[in-house]
Amino acid sequence: MRNSFFSDSLDKRSIKQRIRRLSRAKIGFYSIGLYPASLAYNSTMQKSERSLLLAPRPGRDLLGAFSEDEIRGMDSRHVVKMQRLAFHKEGEASIPNNLEYLIDKCDLVLLSANSKYIEADLTEACKIREKMRRNNVVLACLAGSFNHDDSQNNSYVLCEKYPNLAFFSGFHRHGALRAPVDSFTANFCHPNALTALIGAQMLNKLSPNIQVAPGIHNVEAQYIKAAKNMASILAGFGYRYHRQNTGILPTLLTLLLNQCLDQAANVSMFRRDRLKLYQQQPIALTELGYAVPRIEATLNKGGFTEKVRDHTFSQLTAIVADVRGSMMLPVTGKPTRNFQAGQALANGMLEHGRCPITIEEFEQWCEYAGLNKGSLEGLKALRYWPQIENKYSIRSHDASMVNLLYKGLYGSEVEKDFAFAVMTESRELSNYCQESVRHTHSRKYAEALSNIERLDALELISNAVIAENARKAIYDDNSIEEREIHPDDPAYLQVMDCIEQGA
Repeated sequence: MRNSFFSDSLDKRSIKQRIRRLSRAKIGFYSIGLYPASLAYNSTMQKSERSLLLAPRPGRDLLGAFSEDEIRGMDSRHVVKMQRLAFHKEGEASIPNNLEYLIDKCDLVLLSANSKYIEADLTEACKIREKMRRNNVVLACLAGSFNHDDSQNNSYVLCEKYPNLAFFSGFHRHGALRAPVDSFTANFCHPNALTALIGAQMLNKLSPNIQVAPGIHNVEAQYIKAAKNMASILAGFGYRYHRQNTGILPTLLTLLLNQCLDQAANVSMFRRDRLKLYQQQPIALTELGYAVPRIEATLNKGGFTEKVRDHTFSQLTAIVADVRGSMMLPVTGKPTRNFQAGQALANGMLEHGRCPITIEEFEQWCEYAGLNKGSLEGLKALRYWPQIENKYSIRSHDASMVNLLYKGLYGSEVEKDFAFAVMTESRELSNYCQESVRHTHSRKYAEALSNIERLDALELISNAVIAENARKAIYDDNSIEEREIHPDDPAYLQVMDCIEQGA
């Protein structure tokens, strides 16, 4: 998919004219949910709406994502301005904007739908763009979940399937953008640095309260958005269920953040355009705000090192802040919707003394808490988690927290019992946090140290002292075997065994 502000022309005069037009270009939001509507409200509140156009989905109200109480709390003058942004004049008639109108009048169109509609919207937008010969309109998305191909039963990150699709994201506390003095940061990511820079500049004009920085890591940013939506469910659960035992929270939240970033760094290695991403840029990454051009992690594999992760994206401050902010309980106002779903999960487990029997029961718990299940992107992402984990070869120790949540919601009856014991008992959860992030081989050595009276355990540790022999011991099938799990073992070991057996 071609997705650029510029054609392939080498004519400097026409390029300069295009750059001038882009400095006055309009931005269109299509499919107006809570996030884009709040951005638009902030823009009208700050009198910066001149560059913005809106188009709700057909049959949807512009403010349909807000409750009646939230609408009553808005300034009617700003609401009137928002309504004007969603209509245009044709003669004397006032006509509601649609996707075709946005592509005709704007140079950057954000497809704001969630994972249920986004791929169909992208296909339609590309067809309209081609038909209208508006090929230099850049398309971006906001969706924070995984997409799924029903015919092939395959799940994926949308920006990985369409590498030139732009991605826009920033931390949005529920209702914060409707406060006059609140500010937030965001990243506009496109694999071409120049496109990212221009798009960020355009979005930066939406409001003095919104600071948008460019980035090239659209795939990683979208993956993190989906991962943090899942993680914030477990964060909300932890805050609610363990509110009397808050010592576990720092460990839990740190692991949730670190594992989101480690998973995205692993996904980054699967990019088809990874070499081009760094080697064929018109602008150096340091000019976009990256501190260094590349951050890579290597793993020692028997005497040689192999690149296993690309953490360059972690310099996108707003993306990392989005993960942190989504897992925090605010002093005032409500937390994110996925965090609230985690609180609903905790309330249900406290009431029933078990994990939800089915995912439909958990959705009922969410609805009782006033949450629309259609807005819970974390729950949608979790549904496709096993396919994502397999597709991107994400290791268990990099995803142990999401795996625990998955077992609690989608596991067998036995797995749910183990997951319940781990999630609800502080000591089990802290043991799980410590042990589940270890590589399998590191647990082998820990087991040997605990059973040093065994000759094979003593042999393994003594070999490890000698570097040459240690390399042999790690890969020798005759070394100490993995410890077998017994029925009377602690729950945290049982659930780790369930996860690793299914890996």
